[in-house]
Amino acid sequence: MRRKIPSNAALMAFEAAARHGSFARAAAELSLTEGAISRQIGRLEAFLGVMLFERVGNRVRLLPNGERYAAQVRESLDRLERDSQYLMGQPVDGASLDIAVIPTFAMRWLIPRLSQFQQKHPNITVHLAERMDPFVLAGSGFDAAIHFEHPAWTGMRTYHLLDEVLVPICHPEILTGDEGTTVLDNLPRLHRRQNPEAWQRYSEETGIPLTNPAIGARYDLHAMLIEAALAGLGVALVPRLYVETELAQGRLVAPWPEGKAISKSFCLVLPESVGLSGEPIKAFAQWILDEARKPSSTRH
Repeated sequence: MRRKIPSNAALMAFEAAARHGSFARAAAELSLTEGAISRQIGRLEAFLGVMLFERVGNRVRLLPNGERYAAQVRESLDRLERDSQYLMGQPVDGASLDIAVIPTFAMRWLIPRLSQFQQKHPNITVHLAERMDPFVLAGSGFDAAIHFEHPAWTGMRTYHLLDEVLVPICHPEILTGDEGTTVLDNLPRLHRRQNPEAWQRYSEETGIPLTNPAIGARYDLHAMLIEAALAGLGVALVPRLYVETELAQGRLVAPWPEGKAISKSFCLVLPESVGLSGEPIKAFAQWILDEARKPSSTRH
């Protein structure tokens, strides 16, 4: 059955005119005449049976239907351009994967290990994009997601990767030589804005008394907390899996016990099981699952 889709020329003319709020500027961008833009939009309105612009003399203004449609068309054209660029930049005998991932996990855990995957699979290009919240994977343009386990992933296939256990870390130079619990209470505490009660829970789990556990600077991301700790600004409560390298190098120290509770768990999310997935995503899934199962001392 033939799809009921307007011509690309009409959609591009409409998107440019809507973005500029001007037929003349759209014409200049697309190297067309203003009359050609007007005719393309007229054909689009006739095709849709809906007026998109209000014409007042030589000026045009988007109508409410036009504003909504412009946003949808722009998103579709952007996605088509992005997908086309991916294909244009892909080797003839290669493949590409688009993975949505939590930014700090990408920066602190995944990206430092990706060279190992590329050595094993040089013809598979992995594209990473930030996604802070769960989303509907089907139809999103992503082949997989790496995220926290969440009820929103119901209906998709999830594979457990790693548990997030928080541990206090700091630069070694801010310690006075006494690494006991009293020193922890006296040092500046750094907080993640989205988890303001983390230090209170840590105190309850470990029995380490903390005076006014909520006091201290707040940061949006664990990555920011880690950088603040490296800068000697205080003690940060962060997932150990994010700072394994710095702890091994002695750039950070963790002289206090880990929290006892798992804060969150990371998982790999696929639209279908690994066994039913195509070869590129199957290769990536098997690699990251194997990497997550390695002892922390060998994850480098």
